[in-house]
Amino acid sequence: MNVIVQPQKGTYKILFLDNLQVRAVGIAEIDATAKGHRPGHYRVKWGRKHQFRATPSKELVVSLRKATVYLTQGDEHFEAFLHDFQIPFTHAKVCRICLMEDRVTPLNKKNSVRYTTGEQVCFECARRELRRELATMGKVGTQALGHLEELLKNFRDMEKVLASVQPEKVRISQALFDRLEAHPVQKTQGIEELPLPREFIDVAGVETLMPAQQMAVDAGLLFGKHLLIVSATASGKTFIGEMAGLKNYREGRGHILFLVPLVALAVQKYQRFEERYGKIAGVGVLIGQARIKMPENAPVGDRNIRAPIVVGTYEGVDHFIRSGKRLPRIGTVVIDEVQMLEDPDRGHRLDGLVARLKYLAPKAQFLYLSATIGVPKVLAKKLGATLVRYDDRPVALERYLVFVEHKQKIPTIKRLCTQEYSRVSSKGFRGQTIIFTHARARTHVVADALGPGYAAYHAGLTSQERREIEAKFLSGKIKAVVTTAALGAGVDFPASQVIFDSLAMGISWLSVQEFNQMAGRAGRPDFHDLGKVVVLAEPGASYSRDSKVTEEEVAMQLLKGEMEEVAPEHDLEQSSEEYVANAVVCNGTLSDLDRINETMVGSMEPVLDILLGKNLVTRKEGTIVLSPLAHVMAEHFIGVERLAEIQKLMKKIDEPLEIVAELECADVEQKKEKERKRR
Repeated sequence: MNVIVQPQKGTYKILFLDNLQVRAVGIAEIDATAKGHRPGHYRVKWGRKHQFRATPSKELVVSLRKATVYLTQGDEHFEAFLHDFQIPFTHAKVCRICLMEDRVTPLNKKNSVRYTTGEQVCFECARRELRRELATMGKVGTQALGHLEELLKNFRDMEKVLASVQPEKVRISQALFDRLEAHPVQKTQGIEELPLPREFIDVAGVETLMPAQQMAVDAGLLFGKHLLIVSATASGKTFIGEMAGLKNYREGRGHILFLVPLVALAVQKYQRFEERYGKIAGVGVLIGQARIKMPENAPVGDRNIRAPIVVGTYEGVDHFIRSGKRLPRIGTVVIDEVQMLEDPDRGHRLDGLVARLKYLAPKAQFLYLSATIGVPKVLAKKLGATLVRYDDRPVALERYLVFVEHKQKIPTIKRLCTQEYSRVSSKGFRGQTIIFTHARARTHVVADALGPGYAAYHAGLTSQERREIEAKFLSGKIKAVVTTAALGAGVDFPASQVIFDSLAMGISWLSVQEFNQMAGRAGRPDFHDLGKVVVLAEPGASYSRDSKVTEEEVAMQLLKGEMEEVAPEHDLEQSSEEYVANAVVCNGTLSDLDRINETMVGSMEPVLDILLGKNLVTRKEGTIVLSPLAHVMAEHFIGVERLAEIQKLMKKIDEPLEIVAELECADVEQKKEKERKRR
């Protein structure tokens, strides 16, 4: 039999074991007498009994002499007692928490965990204590709990794991989820070695290609090949488009069309291109015009569609085409952020726009750029392009996962931003942060709470306000911008750190693709030595009553998830809108219309019979003739369902603004319904 002795306050707990199974538990006192140390009051309970019974103290001596005795820690009095009765003993490392519950678990390197007090406990006890700690934060999903328990196995340190749930107490470095290493330096060509126009080389501001650029050149970029380029943020994708576009233009193949998803991004690209290439090729910009004419909404740049280089938003260029206007001869089309094909609201329009441009500029070179595409080989085939994929990052990226209560999010964000801003990279730049949240209103709440040095940034600001914030960020005058997920693929803020205040876009959870796109904004090779992504997940939180998952569960899905294939399915509303827009560009020629429709990446609903039935189009000698209402549909991005809703409202409401308000409400309900079906 083995005996474990645990010193307590003034008493000693004694466990009698048979093969580590506790057979009896005793509580003893040791008295110092003139004759030496002697057992005093002694009580024992046997088996599963709950009550202790007083037992003659001499039985303690008899039992110890028959057993192998282990002390859990040094104790002067008990050791003197054992010496007086010539009872041999040794010390053993066992879990203190197990002893409290009358269990014995020997500790070794494989099963011990450093507890918050600095002592070692067994893994199972540490695991239960972790769950108890998390219970104070509310409901924690099984995936998040599994992640924390995995951290406990890896770190064997409770404090390091609790850093993920108590960021105000422990350094954020202890909440590291994983690290994506930077690529090794690769040998690439100098720009002087390439068959590029001399005028371009002189103003490009680039001496040596980056790896992704070299791969594009090797894949036939400078010889007219259509390419899908998938590589990380800051890997030089834009310059790939510039090389091909300026070469094609200077060699007489046609103008350059550079398309982006956001007005702010279009303005930024326009200004950069104008500064760099304005002397060798004019630059124009084509974006939507503000309906309210105010000084701050004044047009930016030259809105000249016939400029050699035109930067435009998807909708800005698409509206031009849908209106029946004709483009100049196009030699190069660059589609930036092509992963937007998967966007549930705008994907069908980008899909249709690409198909229409292929019809209108059949000899143009098409370049598709993205940092995040699921199964890119399949999309490349659908687009008729060669895939150029560069998976390595130019800067290492560390990702951190922190479980935090809602009230602790802003204080945690401020601490992280302040720490990051205090660091200066080897390139001489301070660390700055992009903070992503789910709604425009929340950007102001967070920015105001953080105080001076922080700015809310979203599409609802005037262009002048946005430009001022961009300039301050680029000059290092502000620590962070707080923006919405909608700008995840947007303006070029060279940030070293990205913080997720929430993991939603409106009421919908982010997709893996959206999350990776936003996270990839952290760390730029010309500015930083390291990129950081911090996910602040609130256990039990949701942004919709209909959501069955919570934020900490979504965090695990996003960090571990894989992107899905780009395979959009366009519903009746979307398909009818694109059908009439396609009909406009080919003047309704049925054979050409079918060809444009078949060029689209996504699957279309059959809509011709519906359009014919509603007298929106008529068929005449191999041609589809659009009615005036169908032309309105095309020009104003309207499908048959929305058109019917407008016609219905016009019969009941005379005031146009009231009709618009009703349509907005209907849009919100529609989005909620789509989100419910998606879940």
